[in-house]
Formats: sequence, structure tokens, C-alpha cells
Amino acid sequence: MDLQIALLLSQDGIVNGAIYALLALALVLVFAVTRVIFIPQGEFVAFGALTLAGFQAGKVPGTLWLLIGLGAAIAIVEVVIAMRSGALRRLTSALGWNLGYPAVAAAVVFLGEPVSWPLFVQVVLALAMVVPLGPMVYRLAYQPLLSASVLVLLIVSVAVHLTLVGLGLLFFGAEGSRTPAFSEASFEIGGVVVTGQTLWVVGASAVLIVVLYLFFERSLWGKALRATAINRTGARLMGISSTQAGKLSFVLAAAIGALSGILIAPITTVYYDTGFLIGLKGFVAAIVGGLASYPIAAAGAILVGLLESFSSFWASAFKEVIVFTLIIPVLVWRSLTTRHVEEEE
Repeated sequence: MDLQIALLLSQDGIVNGAIYALLALALVLVFAVTRVIFIPQGEFVAFGALTLAGFQAGKVPGTLWLLIGLGAAIAIVEVVIAMRSGALRRLTSALGWNLGYPAVAAAVVFLGEPVSWPLFVQVVLALAMVVPLGPMVYRLAYQPLLSASVLVLLIVSVAVHLTLVGLGLLFFGAEGSRTPAFSEASFEIGGVVVTGQTLWVVGASAVLIVVLYLFFERSLWGKALRATAINRTGARLMGISSTQAGKLSFVLAAAIGALSGILIAPITTVYYDTGFLIGLKGFVAAIVGGLASYPIAAAGAILVGLLESFSSFWASAFKEVIVFTLIIPVLVWRSLTTRHVEEEE
């Protein structure tokens, strides 16, 4: 291996690590706030990329039907709960959001001809289609089990993952899709060609990480999420709703996942189940951070990206094994150095 090959591999590792860092941050956020190990995080990556590809191909993406279906299911649940409790006033906002928003989205898709829109507008529409799926999944699958154990929530996550993968196959088919690059520019740095899309991925990831930092440090909602992550009981006593915090964390996780998929779609062909493997590598980075530390999770993501890149050169047949084996020494070290406590009742 010469220097140029090492630089090329490092570039690929940093690009992959930037995406893994975003997913790791989302996983850490969701777990810290809700205690949910969000295995379906990768499905939002695939849905974001394939929704954008559907718009560019002039097709109606399957995520629109999923949005309508989940909205209708939540509306039915809210009606039943309101009738049992007598709190009919809450129905207006619940039905307006869960039925009105999907109806507006369907009208935009069917009447607006997104295939002729600029790329930026298509990206915004794809995000508007995929991001609401996050809080909808939370409302149906996780909110009723708000006080359940981590193990129960993990089993639910596996079920949600399998359901979304099956729906992805139904909606998008087994064929992969790829979208045009955001930029056709290329630059030569130290004998290594750096494409504009690579800079888009790294730059967008860096900007999003900074925005998340400012959100958690400066905004009232961000501070509420931090308080819930540190002490859920104390946050509830201070008037912070655990339900609203959970919904907000799922909104952020879905947005991060969908944007990550849109960023990588021009670089690699995305299939209905591509997001699962990407999400698992983000999970490895989150494990490195102990599912608690955002900076360590981001650093672990870069390590995972570099390890994957160099493993593909030295032992391409075993690169996935090498990456996932990283979990073992991390878990052993944390098991030996962490004080074990019983989970709260």
C-alpha cells in the first residue's frame, strides 16, 4: 500500500464515518430519551433515498401510502381513546395532523408533478414525506409501552424493523436506485481526486452536528430533551412530558436518517434493505459511545468508517466481520469498568 492508496481509503472512511456519525448520534439520542434501541433507524435511510429517487423517476413513492396508512391508524386510536376518556377536545389537533397532513402531502404529489421540480425542492419534499413517519411509528409502537423494560422495547424495535423492511420491499421492489449527484465538481488534493458529492456529505454532516449541538445547548426543546435523558422522573416533575420528548427524539432521528439516505444516494445504489447494514454500523459507533456520549459516538463512527475502508483493501471478504467484531472489546471493557445497577421499576 502506497500513500495515494492510503489517502483514497482514508477519504472513503471519512465519508462513510460521517454518515455513521449522524446515525450514531440519532441512536444515542433516542436511547437516552426513550430507552429504545432504535433498530429501524436504517429504514429511514433507505426510505429517504428511495423516496427522492421515486420523485426523480416520476413515480409516486410508497412512503406516501405508508404516511397515509399510519395517519389513519393513529386517528382511529385517538378517536377510541378520546371516546373512552371523554376528552373529545384533543381530537381536533390529532385528526388534523394525522389525517390532514397526509392529505396535503398526497395533493402535492399528485397535482404538483415533483419530477419537474428543482433538486432542492425534491429533497425538501422527500424529507417532508419521510420525517413524519418517525413520530407516527413512536405513537403506534412505542408510546403505549412507555414504562416497559429495555428488553421489551428491543423486541418491539425488531418487530418494527421487520415490518418496515417488508413494506420497503412491497413499495420499492427489489431493484436498487441511485440519484444524481448534488454537484459534478471535482478537486485534486495531494494527488487524490475529491468529488463534490464527497464534500457535500462531509460538509452536511458537520453542519448538522453543529446544528444539533446548538439545538441541545441553546433551545428550550433541546434542554428539555437533555433533562429527560438525564433524569426522566425529575423532568416529569418539572413539567416536561416524556411523551412529547419521545416524539421529538423520533422526529430528529427520522430526519437524520432520511437526510443521510439522501446524501449517500448519489454515491451508492440504495436498496430497500440497504439501511439496515448502515444502521448497524451506526449502532457499533453508538456502542463505542456507550449509548450515552455524543462526542465519543461521533469519534467511534469515524473509527468504524476508517476500519471498514482499510479492511476492504486488506480483507474485503471479512470487512463486515472485522467492523462488527469491534463491539466485543468495547463491551468487555465497559463491562469491567462500569458499575452495574438494577433498572428502575
